[in-house]
Amino acid sequence: MKIAFLVSQFPSVAETFVLNQIVGLTNLGHDVHVFADGSVKNVKIHENYQKYELSKKTHYYGIPETKLLRIVKGILLFIKYLPSNYGVIFRSLNIYRYGKASLSLSLLFTTIRLLEKGPFDIIHSQFGTLGLIATSLNQLLPNKCKLVTSIRGHDVTVFLKKHPGIYDDLFKEGDLFLPVCEFLRERLIQEGCDEKKIVVHYSGIDCSKFEYIQRQRVSGEPIKVLTIARLIEKKGVAFAVEAVSRLLSKGEKIEYSVIGEGMLRENLQQLIEDMGMGQQVRLLGWKTHEEVKRLLEESHVLVAPSLTSQNGDQEGIPNAIKEAMASGLPVISTFHSGIPELVSDGVSGLLVPERDVTAIANALAYLISHPEVCEEMGRAGRRRVEQEFDTNILNKQLEELYMGIMQET
Repeated sequence: MKIAFLVSQFPSVAETFVLNQIVGLTNLGHDVHVFADGSVKNVKIHENYQKYELSKKTHYYGIPETKLLRIVKGILLFIKYLPSNYGVIFRSLNIYRYGKASLSLSLLFTTIRLLEKGPFDIIHSQFGTLGLIATSLNQLLPNKCKLVTSIRGHDVTVFLKKHPGIYDDLFKEGDLFLPVCEFLRERLIQEGCDEKKIVVHYSGIDCSKFEYIQRQRVSGEPIKVLTIARLIEKKGVAFAVEAVSRLLSKGEKIEYSVIGEGMLRENLQQLIEDMGMGQQVRLLGWKTHEEVKRLLEESHVLVAPSLTSQNGDQEGIPNAIKEAMASGLPVISTFHSGIPELVSDGVSGLLVPERDVTAIANALAYLISHPEVCEEMGRAGRRRVEQEFDTNILNKQLEELYMGIMQET
């Protein structure tokens, strides 16, 4: 099959789940192309991006930011493609049907890029918001595609809340919707999506890339706590910082490292300094995949204090938790969205209420004083991700889902 992935940015260090699907489908013999607005600046490229020469399969729309340049380039595209694809070109400029996307010429640029590289069997939008673009593209392109849309959290919990009914056409014309957890599946049904079109499809990790390590803590050494997250509200990192502060004040020896970047970095750094924890708590910024693996191997506990943000934004299931469990780390996280579908409370980790600093501190204190429980949880966590969240298994399931809709008339 020839498959078009629609993403916002590629490559992106925060969206390895997209890369995992591309590599998996490529290994299964499919021709996967990626369409994006651009790439993340100064991103640390994953080794698979180079290994699979994905730069040759990545196509940027090239929409100029300035209005004048956009008009000039739009005219040139119009002249070039009008003789052979006049119907597509004129339909993309129908402002009465496509509104701002047509008037700004962004739909023209997007359509031509897929037209150049197509035809495709499937257009797979990696977020619900991108499914809106896919719906328009499928109406414009000469060869109709099957439309697949992944639902990952913000696209339903925030975007749809702000724009009620905006997915109505997508729900009608889309062939398959893939929420990444049961929680989001229920949200889709509540919003009017046909239940028969919905299949929960978890984002996976390559378990073979994470070695299970049975950790031994030397008596008296600090417990090494790790968080891997974008530094934004819904990740709840400030609550973990405060929980660590409480335990440090009681004499516990803790080294807390946070991998990630985001708009709250300065706030968090100020919080750490105000609490006098500059030596014990470090904000490390983004790290390469290999650096993340090394830090996972050196750590004793992962803390992922996800929460519902003020605007309603919620997670699906963070991949960082899966990677930690694959490496044998016990997890402290929250009763949030799809996380309980991955972390069994008391079995592979400990789950606490959102925004509860005391509960996070108590859970961490418990694991500090019960290293034997950490070992049991680590083994249980590894088994869980191997059985349900391994990307190789999930990519094969995705292929079967694709084949299923391709057989439908």
